[in-house]
Amino acid sequence: LLRAPSRFSPANDKERAAQRAQQVLANMTDAGFITAAQAQAAATQKTQLAKTPSLSRGSRYFADWIVDQIDGFSGTENRDLVVTTTLDPKMQQAGEKVISDSLDANGEKDEVGQGALVAMTPDGAIRTMVGGDDYADSQFNRATQAQRQPGSSFKPVVYLAAVERGLKPSDHFIDQPIKIGKWEPHNFENKYRGDVTVSEAVAESLNSVAAQVVQRVGVNNVIATARKLGITSDLAHDASLALGTSEVSLIELTAAYAPFASGGIGAWPYGIVEIRDAHGGVIYRRDGSGPGRVIDPGNVAIMNQLLTGVVAYGTGKAAKLDRPVAGKTGTTQDSRDALFVGYTADLVCGVWFGNDDDSPMKRVTGGTLPAHAWHDFMAIATRGMPIRPLPGEGAPALVSYGGNPVPVPGVPAPLQAPAS
Repeated sequence: LLRAPSRFSPANDKERAAQRAQQVLANMTDAGFITAAQAQAAATQKTQLAKTPSLSRGSRYFADWIVDQIDGFSGTENRDLVVTTTLDPKMQQAGEKVISDSLDANGEKDEVGQGALVAMTPDGAIRTMVGGDDYADSQFNRATQAQRQPGSSFKPVVYLAAVERGLKPSDHFIDQPIKIGKWEPHNFENKYRGDVTVSEAVAESLNSVAAQVVQRVGVNNVIATARKLGITSDLAHDASLALGTSEVSLIELTAAYAPFASGGIGAWPYGIVEIRDAHGGVIYRRDGSGPGRVIDPGNVAIMNQLLTGVVAYGTGKAAKLDRPVAGKTGTTQDSRDALFVGYTADLVCGVWFGNDDDSPMKRVTGGTLPAHAWHDFMAIATRGMPIRPLPGEGAPALVSYGGNPVPVPGVPAPLQAPAS
């Protein structure tokens, strides 16, 4: 084996690599493998590095994810393959830049060391996968391999389970301190608003109301809803599930939002479109698959109403675009994780920031760094796409800003909005 290959790599240190090359040539001459003249000729050649491949360094996270799946589609024979994937190079570059720029600008002051982003079409085709700040520093894919608490970004699963059992956006709850057994969920900064509608509770991410909703609908029903949306990670069978205390991967959480964008059709994330051998023979070609319909269209409309409110006047205002947008913020205890998962009619995207050692960030919430990064990426990714409403039926919604009703495009039904 080569000794210290990274230290002697010409990409890292040309002078040290040249010195080692001279030593190798001398050894080869002494051993009789080459002549002195051949050694001299080789020594006079200049070191030339290969051209940088068109695949960006950050795309290696996606490439690794694809390679891990290939044997399952093509068998284990040792042969050349041509794999066509779903990755969009321009979107990928935008995602990498957004995560890198966010960490460069905020990492030190906000005490955040890592970020991840995954974007897919509503049918699950992965367009962008950013598994971390720098693949060269760490090959661990935080978009697919990391299991982190989603915080309130898990609440859409809770509310969907309740909506399917009759909950309405106009229903009222009392936002106040509550206790469920030994568990006492608290709102952010321990602030409570009293009588609120479900729309307000979702938009403002009120924990006490989410805990009451999970009590009403039942933990088992919430878990069943998560499973049909494609979440396969282990989920705790207790009320704290309402606040996203069970760990999930960013890719499965993002895919769970896809049915809201597609009109209720479930999505299995995928990256391989076709595999051919070196002679052009088709080994595998994707021909459409997925779980089919997982949400009734009427309930999709209600969920889009609720989650549009998050961006229109709630915790996710930083994610607003020039088109209908819905989503949910998520922040875990002591700001150890911060997420924003959202979607348009054409693209679903999840963003996570945190630290690999699970240390707290400095007051980073889902509505700050992740929502801003989500906005910056989606503004680029959706450029040129037609502006389309989110799935649903009914008249455009009205929300209130300072007491003045303002229409929100793409929302299927009237929102119950706060007075200010």
